[in-house]
Amino acid sequence: MGQERLSAFIDAVIAIIMTILVLELDKPKTLDWQGLWELRENFFAYALSFFWLGAMWVNLHAFSHRTEKITQKTVWATVIMLFFASLFPYATSLIAMDFYNPTVQVFYGIIVLLITTATLSFYRTVSEVNPTDELQRLREQRNRWIKWDILLKLSGLICSATIFPIGTSLAVFITLCGFVIPNQFRN
Repeated sequence: MGQERLSAFIDAVIAIIMTILVLELDKPKTLDWQGLWELRENFFAYALSFFWLGAMWVNLHAFSHRTEKITQKTVWATVIMLFFASLFPYATSLIAMDFYNPTVQVFYGIIVLLITTATLSFYRTVSEVNPTDELQRLREQRNRWIKWDILLKLSGLICSATIFPIGTSLAVFITLCGFVIPNQFRN
């Protein structure tokens, strides 16, 4: 399989996942500002998930664009990554239903961490067969902040499980706005 075909597959699946996110949004009980305001947690969960997936896609695109070779390991790492990503609309809909529920926040956090881990596996398999300076530079840049990203997500998950139910969503928001997106603008 060529790199272009794998990239097209990733693009298609992520586009479908992002579309499902919006289809899962609840409709307001009343068609006025109050009805929309009552759905603020739904909109926040949607926006957080949409932009998190968008940032993931941007990172994957930047990495794939510089890739010449892929292996079966890369293809399978991609399938696993997209499997976990396909659970994102479901986890997001659970948060939208009961934003302050610690169980659904922890579930959301687990999905986020599984996607993060699978994405790192994807990057590793690509780097193994494409040892270019440019990919190495991107990997080194990500390695500078990814430990903090994962630590913050884990902390949010633990907070959600124990004392602060929305810790996971807050941690994902902070990592997205504090690490992921700013680092994409530096590349």
